[in-house]
Amino acid sequence: MRNLKGEKLEMNTKKLIQEREYGYIGAETKKKAFTQKRGQYVTGYSVGILYLDECWYPVLPGNVANLSTYDFPVRLKVVPNCDTSRLLAGDPLLLDSVIKAAKEFEEEGARAISAACGFFGNFQDKVAAAVDIPVYLSSVVQVPWIKTGLKPHQKIGMLTAYAQGMTSNLFESCGIYDPSICIVKDLSTLTEFSAIIENRGSFENEKVKKEVVEAAVSMVDENPDIGAILLECSDLPPYASEIQRTIKLPVYDFITMIKWIHYATSQKPYYGFI
Repeated sequence: MRNLKGEKLEMNTKKLIQEREYGYIGAETKKKAFTQKRGQYVTGYSVGILYLDECWYPVLPGNVANLSTYDFPVRLKVVPNCDTSRLLAGDPLLLDSVIKAAKEFEEEGARAISAACGFFGNFQDKVAAAVDIPVYLSSVVQVPWIKTGLKPHQKIGMLTAYAQGMTSNLFESCGIYDPSICIVKDLSTLTEFSAIIENRGSFENEKVKKEVVEAAVSMVDENPDIGAILLECSDLPPYASEIQRTIKLPVYDFITMIKWIHYATSQKPYYGFI
């Protein structure tokens, strides 16, 4: 006898896939009729981004939550009561709220879900299991892919907003079972950068940049086996280019990941000469 619950789940999944719109409209489009997913009132975007509640600091271009960062549209959705201290601690009581927001994005037509803090990675595996679209909540999920391209002895240098929060639970949730491939550098005690996790409302950008770049330099100097840098924090991409020019290594961050997600879910046809 077939499992009725499993059969119902399979039917629901098929229905969701059938309703999902992966259409593309251009000058060459021949399709005349389009179907709108019920409950979807905003179109033309692929990635839905979850963000924290009650944050207070400048959100600069390059930051995941600054919409001018992207050359394609994204949507953001706040997770209620998900403040900095609870998220950095990986508070398990946040899980239901994160899943609820993710499901709302799915109903509203998002093709994939990301987030605006690496510590959403504590819930990566459970949220991915709860929805039927791809989920990449933390920049940390890039670690296995980055490691694949390095020499066997090389490691990934990770700059994080809060090293204490980089727990085995977060790594495992993001599909990393050997955290030793990462060398983690904590930024939480830096004088100016700490304004971000302390929600002080302002910071001097040039000072933050200097602190972050110096942290990257010292990490690489102390660990010459580092082959690439990963910026865990969603507030660090504004400094990625300066870090890269200074240490001369590949630099990955939330934006490299979100661009990858977007292009994977928004493929366009190619036209040209042969």
